[in-house]
Amino acid sequence: MQPLGYSVTGLETLHSRFEAKFRTAALGAVRSPLRICPLGAHVDHQGGVVTGMALSEGVDLVYSATDDGYVRVQSLDFPDEEVFHVDQPPEMILGFWGSYLRGATRSLSRTFKLRRGINAVVRGKLPIGGLSSSAAVTTAYLMALCDANELSVAPTDLIRFSHWVERDFIGLNNGILDQSANILSRARHLMVMDCKDEGHELVPQAPEMPPFEVAIVYSGISTSLMQTDYNNRVAECKVAAWILQELCHGRVSPFHEAILRDIPHEVHAEHRSGLPGRFMRRADHFFGELERVRRGVAAWKAGDLDLFGRLVFESGMSSIHNYECGCPELITIYEILRSVPGVYGARFSGAGYRGCCIGLIDPACRTRLEQTVDAEYPSRHPEHRDTYRTFFCGVADGASLTRC
Repeated sequence: MQPLGYSVTGLETLHSRFEAKFRTAALGAVRSPLRICPLGAHVDHQGGVVTGMALSEGVDLVYSATDDGYVRVQSLDFPDEEVFHVDQPPEMILGFWGSYLRGATRSLSRTFKLRRGINAVVRGKLPIGGLSSSAAVTTAYLMALCDANELSVAPTDLIRFSHWVERDFIGLNNGILDQSANILSRARHLMVMDCKDEGHELVPQAPEMPPFEVAIVYSGISTSLMQTDYNNRVAECKVAAWILQELCHGRVSPFHEAILRDIPHEVHAEHRSGLPGRFMRRADHFFGELERVRRGVAAWKAGDLDLFGRLVFESGMSSIHNYECGCPELITIYEILRSVPGVYGARFSGAGYRGCCIGLIDPACRTRLEQTVDAEYPSRHPEHRDTYRTFFCGVADGASLTRC
């Protein structure tokens, strides 16, 4: 069993590394959490309703402002340093960690005139895909740059700045779930967001809900979403919406405007059989997931973690069979988690093409869960024997900035 992330001592070490590199005291520190989406899988890009929780672990960044306008960031997870001026952030390079720093600078520069850069040291890369470390690190850069330039930015605007980085700069056609969960979440609450109108609610955890924590089983596979079928699935959902428009009304909207959220439930129920093959499955997942979110929020309010967890399991099954994401390794982990007593619910985390499965678990089942994973996963996928990992963590508040 491995703890996930860094302790207070680790943050002190980050301050020491900053002072040793830049020969000055830090101005502030940003703590930007990783996130999970228990229910609402793969619906944010279609304007669906999603849920999110921030994890107790994430990305840490220590920084100071620079009067010369230069951005200098040293990652403790990669060997190189990123340096550029706020007036000339370079283009995106696929797979390069500094692209999110470049994107954050460009995103703010579209609205504000940045006069100061930052010196910073950042740490937080984990061998896990699917917890949205990209949104976490982008938020950290944005918050530090805003503080350095004395910019007051509302959380909803921060979400939009961060989303622009991934969608318009990096080129991933995702929704706003990752950024919203990273920024808006609060401990002991379920963040519920309508991705069509961007309204959100923080639903408090019922006092009678039993204790739980989050298990994260990393498959050993890390791949950029730009190298997966993620964008294809987004397009397939839009095609499904387009076809349903045609079947119901005999006319369609411009393709870039077509989303499943604009299709009434009754239209889907009446015309779903007219959708060819995979397009019917994508629509079935979307409308099924909206219903699971509705029921899951009610279960959360009632403190019914058993029902909430069963809906998470159902979400995972629909992701496999209707949305058709995943890979043999992730499906194996999902099946293992389903078999372990004390796991309330589990599903792939993130887009589900690489990375990890998450489970909501009774803390008392930690040892049994890890032993089961260790007994079964490496024997079925020996190529990942040395890279898979099991982690455990809690839930926490969204991103925060602390002045030193």
